[in-house]
Amino acid sequence: MKATRDSFGEEVVKLGEQNPNVVVLDADLSKSTKSIKFAQKFPDRFFQMGIAESNMIGTAAGLALSGKIPFACSFGAFLTGRYDQIRMAVSYNRANVKLVGTHAGVAIGEDGHSQMGLEDVAVLRSLPNMNIYQPADDEETNQILRSMVEQAGPAYIRLTRQKLPKVYDSNYRFVPGKWNLHTKGSRVALIGTGHLLHSCLEANAVLGGKFSVVNAASLKPVDTDLILSLASSHELIVTAEDHYITGGLGSAVAEVLAEAGSRTRLRRIGLRTFGESGSPEDVLKHFQLDGPGVVTQLEKFLAEKTN
Repeated sequence: MKATRDSFGEEVVKLGEQNPNVVVLDADLSKSTKSIKFAQKFPDRFFQMGIAESNMIGTAAGLALSGKIPFACSFGAFLTGRYDQIRMAVSYNRANVKLVGTHAGVAIGEDGHSQMGLEDVAVLRSLPNMNIYQPADDEETNQILRSMVEQAGPAYIRLTRQKLPKVYDSNYRFVPGKWNLHTKGSRVALIGTGHLLHSCLEANAVLGGKFSVVNAASLKPVDTDLILSLASSHELIVTAEDHYITGGLGSAVAEVLAEAGSRTRLRRIGLRTFGESGSPEDVLKHFQLDGPGVVTQLEKFLAEKTN
């Protein structure tokens, strides 16, 4: 098991070895974001900006417009809290900045709501030219990071503090805008992103392994074709995310279904209130985002009358 922030710290060093234009910036959290590993390997290509995220984003944009490939790192909540700088310096300019937001969701635990990235996807999904990714394990993190370097333009990757079980091996291939149909079933399609994929897989196993389970690692662009295919072959689609239900994965799927005129039922699992402080296990249990919690919510959805 490995936290996706740890995967980032290791992979960005490899990217730096392969491409001298890769640089990294951090806002006084390099030990937590794991960008410190890049700093130790390439001190001349690492910029410690202090507690000044706005300045870091502007500097990253300038570096990008000068031909560098900057990774700007902080907690997701702090990074996307500087929306105006991201909007104008990065997205508007189509600057080749790679935003790295760690400590996503309530699963960070005891640090509490002030440090939980819960609206980060909603904020950045509203911006043109911005791609958004959320890996489910170590291998997928590495492949997304490599893809971000290969593709020009702004991008945001959302990473966990907690360790995640392994899902994929080196045979897996991440493609921006495409989702992985992890398990093919019938009647219900569970679409999870990040660590909620694991909760969906656990819930499906508990309920007999009869449902489809999808990994939505690309949150912008989304896999429109797969969403509509699921809608045509399932009676219920359930999205699951460690994020507010407004503006995130659930909203993205709802938009696709609405524009297509689909009548397939959609239910969203996620946060409807502010986060709270507690152990990661207790917080996930409280918000019904762990495996048993997803089971409980699924059973409620399945019991709903549809006529």
